Amino acid sequence: MRRAFALFFLLICLAQTGCVHRRVTINSYPQGALVKVDGKDIGYTPASFDFTWYGTREVQLLMDGYQTKTEMINVNSPWYQKFPIEFFSDHFLGRHVTDHRQFNFRLQPKQADMSNDVMNRANSLRSDALHGP
Repeated sequence: MRRAFALFFLLICLAQTGCVHRRVTINSYPQGALVKVDGKDIGYTPASFDFTWYGTREVQLLMDGYQTKTEMINVNSPWYQKFPIEFFSDHFLGRHVTDHRQFNFRLQPKQADMSNDVMNRANSLRSDALHGP
């Protein structure tokens, strides 16, 4: 009888599978910036992607008229995703858990290109140095 109960309990435990859904959403102000995560195009803000592993990701936002923004974001694992608890939360929790993270970025307008002014000033200084004022 005890064996039957233990077998029944084991089958019930195995049937109670768990699942952790991991997702990150990237927002920007203004919206509509192209999002690249670790060099791969994700979409335009607000953009979301699923992930399997926690850790640091490189996020790059590109938008016409705005400076490109590149930042490293750290997606830390929650307590229930740390070893050895993660094995039980992933397989035997008996319910679906969602770990959804959001990161917000503010884009800065591009500054006027001053490279021509700098080159003109450099040429002027070179000419003054060679020929005198």
